Amino acid sequence: MDKLALFGGTKVRSTPFTPWPQFDDRERKYVMDALESRRWGGYPFPSPRALEFGRRFAEYHGARYGIPAANGTVTLEIALRAAGIKAGDEVIVPCYTFMATASCAVHLNAVPVFTDVEARSWCMDPAGVEAAITPKTKAIIPVHLGHQMTDMDRILEIAKRHGLVVIEDCAHSHGGQWRGKGVGSMGDFGSFSFQSSKLMTSGEGGAILCNDDTYRAKVMSLVNCGRKEPGYDGFDEQLFGWNFRLSELQIAVLMGQMDRLDEVTRKRAEMLAYFRETLHANVAGLRVLDTDPRVTRQHAYQTLMRFDSAAFAGIHRDRFLQALEAEGVDLDGTFYVPLYQIPIFNARSDEWPALRERYGEGILEGGRSISCPVAEKAAYEEAVWMHYPHLSGSRADVDDIVTAIAKVQRHAAELA
Repeated sequence: MDKLALFGGTKVRSTPFTPWPQFDDRERKYVMDALESRRWGGYPFPSPRALEFGRRFAEYHGARYGIPAANGTVTLEIALRAAGIKAGDEVIVPCYTFMATASCAVHLNAVPVFTDVEARSWCMDPAGVEAAITPKTKAIIPVHLGHQMTDMDRILEIAKRHGLVVIEDCAHSHGGQWRGKGVGSMGDFGSFSFQSSKLMTSGEGGAILCNDDTYRAKVMSLVNCGRKEPGYDGFDEQLFGWNFRLSELQIAVLMGQMDRLDEVTRKRAEMLAYFRETLHANVAGLRVLDTDPRVTRQHAYQTLMRFDSAAFAGIHRDRFLQALEAEGVDLDGTFYVPLYQIPIFNARSDEWPALRERYGEGILEGGRSISCPVAEKAAYEEAVWMHYPHLSGSRADVDDIVTAIAKVQRHAAELA
């Protein structure tokens, strides 16, 4: 009866987990209001809905200004441009993240410089940041990864000492707080994604937070094709911008998502705590990464766990995940791998010439000489990622996940 499903036994979980994304009459009302208004696009900019959403989103995170934009990739590019990053400037990024964290620099013909991550959190290692600074360094992009947060105390201190811009990549961390300060409000900019998998979603979309009047004006101009209009014309130069406006229909969905953000943040934090407690009480060798005590409001996107092969009869993490998927629980291992090793980061110097000095013919070629041992060990051996919907249901869902993990552990020797 306890036979592994991989070998023909009965799987632990046969019903789907909570559907994603989540919505109810709040989203429906906002969308119908936008539909009936017949104003569906993002122009004229900013619309009343864009202003209202930006105000509410910024206020929740403790920032002065919030500006919606097309997605969470372009928000990073916009922030770099607004900060004055130019061709050849270096931007320090963690290697263990989604490619947008680094590709934003490449698309401006700037140069991403990869650093390793801390073993305790898998977030950017401040010591690595300090070691990577050169006279060309102009910005740092820390990433709040999964359910974790970068050590912002040290990052901000380093940035202040060296005169560097800080752009927080908050694509995973809507609602989180560090020592009472919301993510995205501590650096010069905060960049958020509202892509389909994110804690707040409109299918696609993004937002930029900032506290500086000039930065706000430049962001607004860059989003709206470089226009300088009343309310965002308080700077001297004429910027060369993009059309990165977010549509009214997407903002309508986000208004509903904003209505639920506080309750969802609290519930997911409670479910993460329950999952951690239940997992650690029933399974050895798979542990949720500890939350830094300076985190004062827990966000919970992907849940990050560390796998210890020795506690599972020496099997590789990927074999464990294969057996777990057969039990009806689909977790991930190589959700991220170091950016200098992924084929889609094929940024070449014949297209982006500023890369040549550091990377030769391109990122992938130059990346062969990079070593980030903590990130590589996490990516290929240790990291287990639990997907975003799994904390959105009931405690019974969590119990099933832990039951399946414990079952695989009991039979781990059979998987060798």
